[in-house]
Amino acid sequence: MQALLELCKDIWDFMRVRKKYWLAPLIITLVLMGALLVFTQGSVIAPFIYTIF
Repeated sequence: MQALLELCKDIWDFMRVRKKYWLAPLIITLVLMGALLVFTQGSVIAPFIYTIF
């Protein structure tokens, strides 16, 4: 968990220093899609999620 928080801090520092704020929505979307796939794996909703992709 510590490594994940450190990674998030490093990414935020990168975006802040280099003024790359446009990356934030992209990163958030990727994380949410990944979490959606992980949490719905093996559930009844899984076939509907996989048809989106």
